[in-house]
Amino acid sequence: MRTTVGALAVVLVITAAVVGVRWWQDAHRTDLERAVGLAPADGERLSWTDWAAVREELGADLSEDSPQGDVVDFMAEGYDADLTSASALPESAQQLHVQYGFSPATVDWELFSQSQEGAVVMLHLPDSTDWGRIADRLRGLGYTEPDDEAGVWVGGDETLGRIGGVSPELSHVSLVEDESLILTSDAEAYLETAVDTLGDGGIEDLEEVVEASGEPLSAAIYTGEHACGALSMGQADPDDEAEADRLVAEAGEVDAFTAYAMSVQPDRDLRLALSFESDDQARANADSRAVLASGPAPGQGGDFADRFTLGDVASDGTLLTMELAPVEGTFVLSDLSTGPVLFATC
Repeated sequence: MRTTVGALAVVLVITAAVVGVRWWQDAHRTDLERAVGLAPADGERLSWTDWAAVREELGADLSEDSPQGDVVDFMAEGYDADLTSASALPESAQQLHVQYGFSPATVDWELFSQSQEGAVVMLHLPDSTDWGRIADRLRGLGYTEPDDEAGVWVGGDETLGRIGGVSPELSHVSLVEDESLILTSDAEAYLETAVDTLGDGGIEDLEEVVEASGEPLSAAIYTGEHACGALSMGQADPDDEAEADRLVAEAGEVDAFTAYAMSVQPDRDLRLALSFESDDQARANADSRAVLASGPAPGQGGDFADRFTLGDVASDGTLLTMELAPVEGTFVLSDLSTGPVLFATC
């Protein structure tokens, strides 16, 4: 009997320790890390916007009752500051604010996850959210209510056509109140899967670059395979591609990376984070890619120095980071989130 009680006590202590570690780890994760941990496991391209931080950065005091014009002004200012390019919602912002009861004027953050199988927009809402009001809005807009509270509200092309001015990503909506989340997608089945697998582990390959990105205002985060295609110099015309080959040969060793993240930091400088298979690759690529990021920008035009000043470049284990200070009036994140981008070539 004493042995059984003792064993049970050990099990309880171990269980409590594991729970405590997990609680501590979660408590010290950034919103971006939590969001990526909730994203579908097949996500290849993630686009992050911390709407609460963007509103604070731009001095926008908005609520669900704010006039429509104030939301329009906020979105325009966010565009000019290159803080909204990662979002799936700018074109829908007015209708979301007026008709849906949530929008960039009120949500905490947005993660737009895309894969070859589908796409989903994940929105985190404040604790003060009136979920019943949002459900009433969806009914009034013509969405078909699910049997399950966390099920999918079905809209589709006909519903969106009646509403007008909203992205196809709003075709279907799921309210996950216990996580303070709204998920939307243009594909009902993919949204159902995203909700069913919510929190199953996220995308492990991205953990290192996500952690290195800190608490950004906005970010573009790609798996290595996706980035090597989306940012490839193969998208440039033949002359630019030939110039890129010459510049890479002069710069030194360039290896394929396993994950990519470019983020706008709270001071509006940008950070590039790349992860590699080995420490040696990260060290070698810190040198070669620093050279590439300081020179011509074939396929983009001009030099990278026209767009940003290159700051610290460092490797730490398998991680490489670059700090970029944008030239005033440039749109570094939006311009360099699609290829060709020489210093992100594989």
